[in-house]
Amino acid sequence: MESMTPIEVVIADDHTIVRQGLRALLETQADIRVVGEAEDGAEAVRLARQLQPAVVIMDITMPTMDGLAATRVIKQDLPHIHVLILTMHENDEYFFQVLQAGAAGYVLKRAAASDLITALRAVTRGEVFLHPSVAKKLVSDYLSRAKTGETPDMRDHLTHREHEVLTLIAEGLSNREIADRLVLGLSTVQTHYSHILEKLGLQKRSELIKYALRHGLIDANG
Repeated sequence: MESMTPIEVVIADDHTIVRQGLRALLETQADIRVVGEAEDGAEAVRLARQLQPAVVIMDITMPTMDGLAATRVIKQDLPHIHVLILTMHENDEYFFQVLQAGAAGYVLKRAAASDLITALRAVTRGEVFLHPSVAKKLVSDYLSRAKTGETPDMRDHLTHREHEVLTLIAEGLSNREIADRLVLGLSTVQTHYSHILEKLGLQKRSELIKYALRHGLIDANG
């Protein structure tokens, strides 16, 4: 009988006690092996590149680089690695953002240990796993919008700063002008611009302007 290749996992969480607890839990499973631990998103990205695990279990709120940013980098550079979000945040904003960043699963820290293990195995098989309460909220939101005939607005998934940048782009400002207006670095504005395009499913600035017109961010007659 052939031995089963274990699922190699990196755990990213800024709390040592959480990482140790997760390691102890996961290593009770014969088919799972923890190969690394990271205390922030930047280290999670480094270990993902170095160790090439099957799954990175990622917290959202971490110093240096948060879990959202780390997930985007990992999925862009290492698309074969699955990211499973493990967080205390039961917030729609985070939920949609991590899925758009490329995460394959969303588990709450208050979930049962068996849920985490089930989720880990599911994302390894290429499936998507949502914590039941998150999935229920998503379905309820969809049914509510469908009943009222409301179409979900992708702008709901933008951060406050991204909303500001989008509005100024709609007003015709260049990235440099936006940086000056908001007192931000040019590279920061460019990063926000890239995230806005990604979240709205657009490719270039002209499409963004058309989007702004359709959604009333600018007056076509003004």
